[in-house]
Amino acid sequence: MQQHNTRPALIAFDIAGTTVDEHGIVYATLREVTLAAGARYDDDTFARWTGREKRAAIAGLLGADTDEATIDRVHREFTTELTRRYAEQPPVPCPGIEAAFDELRDLGVRLALTTGFDRPTTDQLLGALGWTDGRLAAVVCATEVAQGRPAPDLIQAVMRQLQITDPDQVWAVGDTAADLGAAAAAGVAGVGVLTGAGTREILTAQPHLAILDTAAQITELVAAAPES
Repeated sequence: MQQHNTRPALIAFDIAGTTVDEHGIVYATLREVTLAAGARYDDDTFARWTGREKRAAIAGLLGADTDEATIDRVHREFTTELTRRYAEQPPVPCPGIEAAFDELRDLGVRLALTTGFDRPTTDQLLGALGWTDGRLAAVVCATEVAQGRPAPDLIQAVMRQLQITDPDQVWAVGDTAADLGAAAAAGVAGVGVLTGAGTREILTAQPHLAILDTAAQITELVAAAPES
């Protein structure tokens, strides 16, 4: 367990499976397009690629010998199919998260999103949810940094945007081992949630401050933490 004893100034949340219920569409689509392209892997291998930038995940699942043209083609198929499925079954906020956002802002915490999606997919999601209203201080996509999760780049990019230099002032919340790995790599507190791809067994194996049933429960942790 990590030790972060003060209230955060910033919380960086993952999107799919953490703050947004997208009905499991992203990973169902990822699995389908990679298997259709000839990939063969077990569930443990697939789990290791959850939470990561999606082109990198496709490349990893297809295997090291896959050429760039094939990776690009499968990634296009993934994004096209994802957009179609999201239009048919729109993602919705995870239960309680919008109220939690309000409460966290009332506590003086700034909120950000980090994601393995590209910018067009992210903008589509946030627009559909109505989350372009200023409630979020920053949104950073994996295609906008040098390395996606579990590297620390997404979290560090948010910190730079918001001019926060002390990692002890930052928490990161996500549903995958890659989310918690990125938090540890950035030196911030990682909080796992059980609403997405990661099981309790997978998440507790990573450095973490807490494992919660839902991201909305983060307000209880924050409210209980003393102000710095």
